Order: sequence, then structure tokens, then C-alpha cells
Amino acid sequence: MNLTNPLPLLDEAVAVLKTPLTQEDRNQGWTDDLRREIQEEISQNRSALRRHGMGVARYLRPRLEEWLDRVGVAPGRLRGLVSEAQRCLETVDCDSARMAE
Repeated sequence: MNLTNPLPLLDEAVAVLKTPLTQEDRNQGWTDDLRREIQEEISQNRSALRRHGMGVARYLRPRLEEWLDRVGVAPGRLRGLVSEAQRCLETVDCDSARMAE
């Protein structure tokens, strides 16, 4: 995971979440509405980073894993990707990112 530029991972997460759910995803607790809502949340965070720079990462408070826990989504490919996106947003090295801008 590139802590100075989380955008490629966030781009990947948004792209994957835009695709239709598989039966396995549905069995894990995903619904189309949940998929769209999570995709939108990641997309908004990604847009904030693009518009305002990596320094804004310290103000983002992603709670995607808590959200997925509340609705009972089981581990799987999408849950793993969303968890990785959340960790990426939480651990962006803002000082290094500022120097890279």
C-alpha cells in the first residue's frame, strides 16, 4: 500500500464496487444499495483527496468497517477491499504526501 498516494487503491475500490454483485457477495450480506452507498463514500473521500490534497486525509473519518459490521456483512473479497481502503485512508502519511504535492 502506498501511503503517500492512496488514490490508486481508492480508484480500484470504486471501480470494483461499481460492478454487479456476485451470488457469493450476496451470500456474504451485500445488497445493491449497500454496495452503492459504500462506493459513494469511498468516492467522496477520494474526490476530497484529489481536490484538496493529501493533507485533508487527517480530517477524513472513514467508518466503513463499523458500518459493515452493523449490517452483518461477512468477510470476503469486497469486505477485504473496503477494509483495505479504510486502512489506507486512516494511515495516509500526510507529511510525506505534502512533500510529494
